[in-house]
Amino acid sequence: MNIIDNINQLLGDELKGTLTPGSRLKIAASCFSIYAYEALKKELSAIESLQFVFTSPTFVTDSVTDKLRKEQREFFIPKAGREKSLYGTDFEIHLKNKLTQKAIARECANWMRQKATFKSNSTHAPMQPFAVVSGGSESTLFAPINGFTAVDLGYQQGNAVSNFVHKMEQPEFTAQYLTLFDQIWSDPDKLQDVTNTICQHIESVYKENSPETIYFIMLYNIFKEFLDDLSEDVLPNDRTGYQDTLIWNKLFNYQKDAATGIINKLESYNGCILADSVGLGKTFTALAVMKYYELRNKSVLLLCPKKARRQLAELQPQP
Repeated sequence: MNIIDNINQLLGDELKGTLTPGSRLKIAASCFSIYAYEALKKELSAIESLQFVFTSPTFVTDSVTDKLRKEQREFFIPKAGREKSLYGTDFEIHLKNKLTQKAIARECANWMRQKATFKSNSTHAPMQPFAVVSGGSESTLFAPINGFTAVDLGYQQGNAVSNFVHKMEQPEFTAQYLTLFDQIWSDPDKLQDVTNTICQHIESVYKENSPETIYFIMLYNIFKEFLDDLSEDVLPNDRTGYQDTLIWNKLFNYQKDAATGIINKLESYNGCILADSVGLGKTFTALAVMKYYELRNKSVLLLCPKKARRQLAELQPQP
């Protein structure tokens, strides 16, 4: 048994020396990074297959984090963090800054389609992390392995105090781990296949998106919290007939959106400030809000500068 300290000896270098053409790699770890693939690309391209098990629920169908909801905290590593590590962890920022992520993701996705199978622990039962390289009658065990990233391979610096990995080639040890891995791998009650999901996530990195798509994604991320707060209880009641009023039909679409937002804020927080640039029709927007509450038989109090009284009287539509 040898101890890899990831300082004088690097796990990545040991794997490079162990992975031979036609060998089979089996990994159970918390996360997978495309930068680990890049570091071992030459060796991984020659192996027969990779079987990867996420030791905690990751990319599973019932709780995937594509909805960009607030991160759910778990006892181990947060699930959102495990999934985001697919494109590189926080400690691989140096690699991200090289702006080669798109090319690496394309190569990694093509390789995965051909040689890799990913499954995720769909239970909350803990699983030991390790990696086994088997080729012919010989096998090599590496344990424990926290994740399959450039940091865990020793090529990037992380925040761990120590990152020791044991390398064992004794058949009595490697056979037990291989048996354990194969038993868990073939149990559908414990694992869920997530290969297609992972490939789709990686492919999204190099997918050419239209400017319109990027614009809508930006809008969603800016206003997602506001959208989550929307409910029928605080939206304008269509039965009041406010959409048939003269003032409403004079509004542009952006003013209608503003009026709807104002009503939502008033119902939710009992107050709202309409702050817009000069000439965009704040007065008309405010009049539409006033008309809505008048139709609901609510009392409306208008406070304005004395000089604007005649102007507002001219703008106020007659019933």
